[in-house]
Amino acid sequence: MNQADYKPVTGLRKFFYRIGLGGLMGKRFLLLNHIGRKSGKPRQTVLEVVNYQKATDTFFIASGFGKKSDWYLNILAQPQVDIQIGWRKLAVTAVPLTPHQSGEAMVDYARRHPTAAKNLGKLIGYNASTEADYRNLGHNFLPFIALEPR
Repeated sequence: MNQADYKPVTGLRKFFYRIGLGGLMGKRFLLLNHIGRKSGKPRQTVLEVVNYQKATDTFFIASGFGKKSDWYLNILAQPQVDIQIGWRKLAVTAVPLTPHQSGEAMVDYARRHPTAAKNLGKLIGYNASTEADYRNLGHNFLPFIALEPR
């Protein structure tokens, strides 16, 4: 295979990547190239980068629509994926965080992006306002994934 507001991906974001202008999306979004777990066909999804760990060059994403999102299930089935972040393309391995780690990652995200975190909760019908609420949201509803270079 060679190839996050938590809002549904617009065609415009994916279009920018398809015409070679993904670099204009900056470091806030990435293009995830993955393989359909049932079809075996290449798939693409634009996702928000919720955190970045410079020391290990690891990007973190979350499944804003929970554990049943197709892209999430696809990367669980085949974790070797490719991403494009800005103009940069990388081969990575998708490593799901534990529920505890996802809860802590959601709390961290809510501290750094309170409005986006609140809107994410509303989007899935969850009213979060405290750290405990956000921890529960990440622990039980929103799995986080580390994209580690390979």
